[in-house]
Amino acid sequence: MDNLELIKRKAVQIFNEEDLEKKIKSGKKLVIKFGADPSRPDLHIGHSVVLRVLKQFQDMGHEVVFLIGDFTGMIGDPTGKNKTRPALTFEQTRKSAETYVKQASKILNPDKTRIAYNSEWLSKMTFEDVLKLAGKYTVARIMERDDFKNRFENNLPLSMHELLYPLMQGYDSVALHADIEIGGTDQTFNLLVGRELQKDYEQESQVVMTFPLLVGLDGKEKMSKSLDNYIGISEEPFTKLEKSMKIPDEVLRQYFELATDLPIEEIDKIMSGDIREAHFRFAKELLAMYDNVNEFEELKQRYLNIAKGGIPEDVEEMKVEEETANICDLLVMAGFATSRGDAKRMVTGNGVKVNGDTVTDITTMVDTTSKPVIQFGKNKFKKIIR
Repeated sequence: MDNLELIKRKAVQIFNEEDLEKKIKSGKKLVIKFGADPSRPDLHIGHSVVLRVLKQFQDMGHEVVFLIGDFTGMIGDPTGKNKTRPALTFEQTRKSAETYVKQASKILNPDKTRIAYNSEWLSKMTFEDVLKLAGKYTVARIMERDDFKNRFENNLPLSMHELLYPLMQGYDSVALHADIEIGGTDQTFNLLVGRELQKDYEQESQVVMTFPLLVGLDGKEKMSKSLDNYIGISEEPFTKLEKSMKIPDEVLRQYFELATDLPIEEIDKIMSGDIREAHFRFAKELLAMYDNVNEFEELKQRYLNIAKGGIPEDVEEMKVEEETANICDLLVMAGFATSRGDAKRMVTGNGVKVNGDTVTDITTMVDTTSKPVIQFGKNKFKKIIR
């Protein structure tokens, strides 16, 4: 399967496919636009769905423009929100953007990626420019956006600057002369505004391609750090493996199809076999893409050992001066708990072990001279040394 067919396989909608074929066959080096909201700098594999599509366009010889919405980020796209988002400062958006770009480089070829900031043109617009832009779209058209419509009908606050957001994002396509813009399905309205605005500015309309939102580890909501249902691109290899094993069986196929480039035939074969081994295979693909880990079998064995209640051999050490220490104090010192109150809840919740034995008494004193291993949950371990 060539790159274009792989891209089209993953897409939910293409506006429109005839225009896409025409642009690809033109032989022109196309400008592929992807806009990133820098308000949340930590990338997870849900973001990788569109980033991997960008990489495929790079491999086809096209120019990828990774657009940081540092100016629009001060508003924040209200998509799916039932209230106005708190404003960010320009400095906050730029700082987050630096982290975002660094993580995205795990997927994109930095030498073939153009980084752009929409403050370069939006911050220079006069009020006259804004009025001209606003005059190209009607309120009725803007109110077709579901979240705007729902908030208005339910008498929830809807600020004027939020109504301008789709126009600002659409104008980015005009400023960049984008040929193709990609994004998640939640961005469909905004992306189509860009396609229409380009006509008003006498440009050839961009092709819009939307891609699915990867469901999170809860199997219900879209993957999000705020919901703690994500697998982070920059997380430790073992954490990625452990989280891969938590993917609900019924959505594992979606993870393979969207977050990897494996052929459908191979995915079919994997999913028709043992489901636990399928989870391990997904984890292996994930680590190969982002971590270049060669010792996968060692990580797998560590996971299996912990799953059986065992203690790993390579436990991180923590130095303690006292010969005996309270279990709650040790949990705070290890970084497992943020406070003694937090530590007490861990202990009473039966989530803490010392040398594999569950501790339920918050007054328990631990003999540190015997080099004990304290544990919280299934994968947090610290060996105490003096």
